[in-house]
Amino acid sequence: MAGASISESSSEGIGSSRKRKLSPTSSGNGTKKLSTMLFDPDSLHCPICVEVLTIPIFQCDNGHLACSSCCPKLRNKCASCALPIGHSRCRAMETVLESVFVPCLNSSLGCTKNISYGNEVAHDEECEFAICLCPVKGCNYPDMYKEIYNHYNRNHSQRSRRETICCGIPFSAKMSISDKILIKREHNKSLLFAVQCFREQYGVYVTVSCIAPPAPEVGEFPYHLSYTVDGHTMIYKSPKMKMVFEVSSEIPQENFMLIPHSLLRGDVLEMEICICKLKKE
Repeated sequence: MAGASISESSSEGIGSSRKRKLSPTSSGNGTKKLSTMLFDPDSLHCPICVEVLTIPIFQCDNGHLACSSCCPKLRNKCASCALPIGHSRCRAMETVLESVFVPCLNSSLGCTKNISYGNEVAHDEECEFAICLCPVKGCNYPDMYKEIYNHYNRNHSQRSRRETICCGIPFSAKMSISDKILIKREHNKSLLFAVQCFREQYGVYVTVSCIAPPAPEVGEFPYHLSYTVDGHTMIYKSPKMKMVFEVSSEIPQENFMLIPHSLLRGDVLEMEICICKLKKE
C-alpha cells in the first residue's frame, strides 16, 4: 500500500465530504501508484482517549475501536455497545495507520522527510531543521541551529580568536562565575557551544552544551574538562555532550563537573576544554 498524506483543506470542500480521495503518483520505477488523501485525520484517533491510534488497535464484534491503553481502563467492555473489547485486533485499521505519512513539522524550513502519522513530535525533537534559540541572555532569537550561529556572528560576536574553537583541539576557557555563561564558536560546523557555571551550596557546577538538535546530521560531541588550582587538578570526561534547543538556567542534573568551594580562587574560573566530534564507524 502506498504512503498516505494528510490534508486539512481541499478545493472540493471539507465538511461536505469525508470520503477518501485517491490520486495517482509516480513511483521510482515510473509506474503509477495510488496515494490516499484523508479529509478527516480524526478518524485515526482513538474514539475513547482521542489520542493518535497506535498499534495494536482492538475492536469489538460490532467493529468499534479502542487503543491498547484504553481497553483495560474500560475493563475490556466496549464504550459504545458494552461487548468485549481488547482481544481482537483490527488489522485493517493497523494497515491503514502504517501507510499514513505526513510532512515534517519543519517542512516549511526545509525538511523533506515524511513521518509516520503520530510520530511528528518525536521526529521534531531530533530534526536538524528544528528551531533553536540564541543563547545570549535577553535575545532568544529563534531559528535553525546554523542560522543561530550566523545570527550570533552578526549581532553578538566579539570577533576575537579566543571565541573560536576547533573540534579536537584543546582550548583555554577563562570566565567569570557571576557571568554564568561563555559562548564558543565552531566555524567549520557552524555550531555554538555554551560553557555554563552555577554557584551553589556545594560548589560550582560546570557543564558544556551544544546549541543544536540531537540530529544525526549534527553529530555527537564528547568533551573533556580540566580545572587546576594550587597543584590540584580535577578532570571530567563526558562521552556525549548534551544537545539543547536553548540554554537552561536550571542546575544540571547530569553531565557536569562540580568544583568544591575549597578549590575556588575568587570569581574567575580558568579551565582547559576539549570538544571532539564523534566519528561514526
